[in-house]
Amino acid sequence: MLNMPLDAQVTQEFIAISELPLRLSVRVNPLKMSIADFQALALSQGWSLQAIPWCETGFWLRLNDQDQGKLGNLLEHILGCFYIQEASSMLPVEALFHQLNSIDINTCILDAAAAPGSKSTQLAARMNNQGLLVANEYSASRLKGLYANVLRCGISNTALSHHNADVFGSWLPDSFDAVLLDAPCSGEGTYRKDRKAFNNWSLESVNSIAQLQESLINSAYQALKPGGVLVYSTCTLNPIENQQVVQSLLNDYPHQLEAIELTELFEGAHQCRSDNGSLLVMPQVFDSEGFYIAALRKSPNAPLQTPKQRKARDSGFKPVSSKQAETIRNYFENQFGYHFNASPNLYNRDNEFWLFAKPMQTLETKLRFSRLGLKLADQHKKVVRATHEVAMALGNDFKHNCIELSRSQCIEYLQGKDLHGVDGLEELSSGDILIRYQGLSVGLAKNLQTRLKNALPRDLVKDAKIY
Repeated sequence: MLNMPLDAQVTQEFIAISELPLRLSVRVNPLKMSIADFQALALSQGWSLQAIPWCETGFWLRLNDQDQGKLGNLLEHILGCFYIQEASSMLPVEALFHQLNSIDINTCILDAAAAPGSKSTQLAARMNNQGLLVANEYSASRLKGLYANVLRCGISNTALSHHNADVFGSWLPDSFDAVLLDAPCSGEGTYRKDRKAFNNWSLESVNSIAQLQESLINSAYQALKPGGVLVYSTCTLNPIENQQVVQSLLNDYPHQLEAIELTELFEGAHQCRSDNGSLLVMPQVFDSEGFYIAALRKSPNAPLQTPKQRKARDSGFKPVSSKQAETIRNYFENQFGYHFNASPNLYNRDNEFWLFAKPMQTLETKLRFSRLGLKLADQHKKVVRATHEVAMALGNDFKHNCIELSRSQCIEYLQGKDLHGVDGLEELSSGDILIRYQGLSVGLAKNLQTRLKNALPRDLVKDAKIY
């Protein structure tokens, strides 16, 4: 909080709120559950809700005593109906979409520092699975968790990459309609959640982090298409990592970049106004974590840049042949009554079939991706088998060979067990069927008529108790 212009009363309020535990907050995932259904779930569980003013799908949540510590293992959470996310961290995505006029199949957005996935899943939900979201994460150890959250939330338009985010400006200049840079920072705003947040704080480390942030925000600017929107955010409070980083970029591109006023983002935002129309959310203002958000727009007349010369990559993916496309279409139509649109971007690699977002056609040879799209199916000789990914992402639109199970049966399934004594199996065809709970996709199983053979990937089997 270096050089923060705080008077005595504000300082006392800041210290007082910092000693209080952070309120629990969640964001409903509209790809899986409506707000009304979540409110009904909360009522049935005895939870109290308070709407978060800047996010239509966000709520502060007060649990009853017996549910303390259980929320992450609740069945609806495992199925992706909601995401446990700090309230102020929902602001950057809302700021970004406040500036985007529309989303279509050609829209391309970059989340430059994506793990663990709260903002990526929020972005994908706001995109309604249209267009392409590139979720990039530099830390290899965090990629698995990022993918798990993308999978759980039923997201189909996201590609994952593993790069230092400063490469996007030179490798993919003028490529994205919007970039979200939730930058690595000193984390001063997280003290209420993490009492060790200041253990390694020093002015030297703050200055070092700010240098990294300036490199990342410059790359993010270059990766934007002319007219594109850049949102920069941190969970820290000092001006060196916040206002000064933004001002540095504005100084570098005085005629090609303009700051966007964010005080109209939600009622009460003016209380947090900072330099260039950005928002500095102090913890005591809304009883939340501390957060900083700035929005910038690249001029529509900004000159185009020349990409760094690099050898085209061969990802191993090829557009499917007409025969392969027919095979995939027939399988999903016959087995699940699911119809792809007129011209899906279907790709093949070895014996795998994938669905790519349209913008991926121009990006897949320019950048190495950890995961390029949605894996639809595997083919073994002439047998096609759907994947768990497609069940979670597209299963809501499956029309037949779907079976509704009880809560206890679904919990057994998620624990990796085969299911015996299930009514109605004889009415379904053999082979893959979709398991549902209250209309929610749970996963795939093989119908053996006398039982359902569990097809849940082993790494998704839950050992902990599910509620």
